[in-house]
Amino acid sequence: MVLQLKLSQKQAQVMVMTPQLKQAIRLLQLGQLELVEEINQEMLENPMLELAPPPDSGEAAANNSLNDPKYDRTPDSEHREDNEFANSAGSSEEKVREEFDWENYLGEYSSAPSTNLNIGSYENPEETPRLESFMAAKTSLSEHLSWQWRLAAQNERDLILGSAIIGNLNDDGYLAATLEELAGATKFTLDEMTAVLARIQELDPPGIAARNLTECLLIQLDRLELSDSLAANICRHHLALVGKKDIPALCRTLQITREDVALAIKTIRTLEPRPGRPYKNTDSIYVIPDVYINKIGDTYVISLNEDGLPKLKISRKYRRLLTNKEAEGEIKKYLNEKLRGAAFLIRSIHQRQRTIYRVTEAIFRVQRDFLDNGVTHLKPLILKDIAKELGFHESTISRVTTNTYVYTPQGLFELKYFFDSPVNRFQGEALASESVKNHIRQIIDAEDPKTPLSDQRIVKILHDSNIDIARRTVAKYRELLGLSSSGERRQIY
Repeated sequence: MVLQLKLSQKQAQVMVMTPQLKQAIRLLQLGQLELVEEINQEMLENPMLELAPPPDSGEAAANNSLNDPKYDRTPDSEHREDNEFANSAGSSEEKVREEFDWENYLGEYSSAPSTNLNIGSYENPEETPRLESFMAAKTSLSEHLSWQWRLAAQNERDLILGSAIIGNLNDDGYLAATLEELAGATKFTLDEMTAVLARIQELDPPGIAARNLTECLLIQLDRLELSDSLAANICRHHLALVGKKDIPALCRTLQITREDVALAIKTIRTLEPRPGRPYKNTDSIYVIPDVYINKIGDTYVISLNEDGLPKLKISRKYRRLLTNKEAEGEIKKYLNEKLRGAAFLIRSIHQRQRTIYRVTEAIFRVQRDFLDNGVTHLKPLILKDIAKELGFHESTISRVTTNTYVYTPQGLFELKYFFDSPVNRFQGEALASESVKNHIRQIIDAEDPKTPLSDQRIVKILHDSNIDIARRTVAKYRELLGLSSSGERRQIY
């Protein structure tokens, strides 16, 4: 067999991901805050980009109803209007700047605090307190315990040992390292470490620095002077039965009545199993909607949220420099490259806004009943349905709906929330799985806590409501909702 090298031609279609295409895809899946950050970064890197004056509020691009056929403003028309506005605003802006005494204005209305507040004024702007100076930071568990221990420690040795223990507490307030490990790390004896741990366990909050749940609960019961009580006995030896809510087994083991057991468990339930919980960082994560849907009369109106979104235009200064015949070749090449990048970015942002509008409009043509009646009237919907209607690829719809939030009369939702798998009915159209989950939550919320409903009984109730569903599906949905099983939901007193 002879090996030969030959040249051949072959025609094929391949997709080439240009930098511009990658940028357009990235912009499509950014949230509102991320998009603003991306635009600001591009403005730092591209001198061709400038902020345009705010557009006339009466010409908002997004005010179209669900009955309108399409979001008909094109990127080119919007770009042309923005440039016309910028040109007219630019000359008047320069005229005002020449006639107005900005020095006196800025001197009179400085950023210094008002003297009416009796705080005083600051001659040097650098001396003005920052906003962060007036905001109280939340105290962490480590800071809270360290402050107490500095007051309770008797000497430098205590400070070292106590700091080693406090530094090894997890977010729930439990000791995450063994005393042997801490003793080896600090070069102190195990007895010294044990003695300091007992003193730290006397600090606030009660139950702190425990090594397990039993010790945590016993520390709290000791603070309540209940260390010899039935509740303490149950915590020491029978906590597993309490977790299973096996009251008959507790009564048999302890030879006591059901009422006594219920009273002891009621005391245990008042204790905090995670003493570090109040000091966790639970700051709220705020979401800015990308789209608003408001009801005006009998019509729902879709409005894109463009508040805080920078309006961009091509810099006139650099554009004139580009047309200057005396400009050198390298300068022209650089400016042409930046001009193409700036123009594509502006077009990509307009295209992103238009795509979000069209996708939102298509979704709520299907989910109109949700706007009127809530989640119980949510209809099954898949990405393929919207992609087919708009002529997009399914991946495009997925990118648009991820991290894109819409504010509706029913609340704030991610656009992806409205895509849901169907659950069949015995008669009639299928329901969305989110609607079925809402049914399950309502059923469990209305049950008797002393005799909670099993998954099989929930299936029967749903069957009576014309919903065809299996028991394992009910169990899966219940777990997704964060709801416990019937045995764990049962109240024993």
